[in-house]
Amino acid sequence: MKVAIGSDHAGFEAKEALKRMLIEQGHDVEDLGTNSSASVDYPDFAQAVSHRVADGGAARGVLVCGTGIGMSITANKVPGIRAALCQDEYTARMSRLHNDANVLCLGSRVTGQGVLEAIVTTWLATDFEGGRHQRRVDKMMLSNIER
Repeated sequence: MKVAIGSDHAGFEAKEALKRMLIEQGHDVEDLGTNSSASVDYPDFAQAVSHRVADGGAARGVLVCGTGIGMSITANKVPGIRAALCQDEYTARMSRLHNDANVLCLGSRVTGQGVLEAIVTTWLATDFEGGRHQRRVDKMMLSNIER
C-alpha cells in the first residue's frame, strides 16, 4: 500500500521508526517531512500528507506530533480527509471499520513506540466495513451539513 507519512519535530523520531517498520512490512512509503527534530509548524506537514491522500497520490496517511491533536484538527480541514486520532488498537480498528478513516494521527509524547507500531499495523490491516456505515460516512463528507 502507498502510505504518505509526516511529522513535526515532536514526532520526528517516532515517524522515522514507523517508516522503517512500514517499509519492512512491504508498504511503499512517501516521507513528506519533517527531516529533523528542529522546531517546525505541524500544520505544514498535516496539510502535505492530507493533500497527498485526498489527491489519490497515497492510499492512506500517517501523521505524528506530540499529542496528535493538532495534526488531526488540521488534517480534517482538507476536503476528502477523515483523520482519526487513535491511542490504542481498538480505536484504530474502529476508525477503519466504521469511519473509513484515511489519515491516522498519533501522539509520540502520549503513546509508547511499541503501541504506536501496533496501532499503525492494525489500522493499515483493517478494511472499511461498509453497509450501514457507508451512509454515515457519506453524511460526514457533505460539504454543507445542515444545522
